[in-house]
Amino acid sequence: MATGTGTGTGTDAAPAARLLAELPPSPAVWCSGLRKRYGRRTAVDGVSLSVARGEVVGLLGPNGAGKTSVIKMLLGLVRPSAGEVLLLGRAARDPRARARVGYLPELFRYQPWLTAAEVLDLHVRLSGVAVTDADRRGSLALVGLADRAGDRVGGFSKGMQQRLGLAVALVARPELVVLDEPTSALDPLGRADVRDLLLSLKQRRVAVLLNSHLIGEVERVCDRVVVLDRGRVAASGTLAELLGRRELRLRLGGVAAAAERRLAAAGRLTRSGDAFTVELSDDAGDAGSTAVPDLVADLVGLGVRVHAVEPGRITLEERLLDILRAGNGGEQR
Repeated sequence: MATGTGTGTGTDAAPAARLLAELPPSPAVWCSGLRKRYGRRTAVDGVSLSVARGEVVGLLGPNGAGKTSVIKMLLGLVRPSAGEVLLLGRAARDPRARARVGYLPELFRYQPWLTAAEVLDLHVRLSGVAVTDADRRGSLALVGLADRAGDRVGGFSKGMQQRLGLAVALVARPELVVLDEPTSALDPLGRADVRDLLLSLKQRRVAVLLNSHLIGEVERVCDRVVVLDRGRVAASGTLAELLGRRELRLRLGGVAAAAERRLAAAGRLTRSGDAFTVELSDDAGDAGSTAVPDLVADLVGLGVRVHAVEPGRITLEERLLDILRAGNGGEQR
């Protein structure tokens, strides 16, 4: 009996171990039902979201939507009134989880008498993570400050200080990076550098949660977007899901009633002179499918002169405005 029991345990344990090894890693960020009240004001109301390993998620919304409050609760800087948070599979209050997180706050100040290298040294000591001198130099090189390591921060421009903040966030080779408006003080070249940096983090399977008002940057680098409005999640999904609405812009001449009906049958139609925009129906297919050529052929058959056809999708900015207008039932906090 003892032998049988021992054999059974060993047999059961091996598949269990293999199953655990095959399970995907826990999300870099997971939160459920986050709420935060300041007196009578509810800043965050039931926010749930996740960020997978190697995923770049954008956090969008108007001023006062609760974005920074959510970030501070995720990082343990603000205690939530309700809800749960896990970072890298551990409770957010666990120092072992926070040790693997890099953070660039929206508002920060470094001691002006310190050099860039000394700022990095200070934050490495505070993190308690072992970081080699080569990695410290590499983080400055990564943000374009390799030749300014010995310069005092007091002489840095705001854009250079923001680059230094990025170096601080990345110096300990984190598994999760949280960036709150990382390009607000950067020129176009600096924003392009940050964009390339985020893509390189993604390739290294580093998760990124990005809060930015620069919607074009979010559209370029993010896999998914979470839109907050008045403390709640107003919309979330991949860019393909959020920008799924397809448009067809045409410049036409000789459009009679029959041709206009044919255009309207393809989707919601708007007209301004000889310019027509058709928001294609869900069953109209992609702009590259037969739906658009068939529409153009039908229009030509109806005597329409087709001067231009431009397929496209709505921008993230347009979609964001649609979401916020649809939910704008009161004053934003």
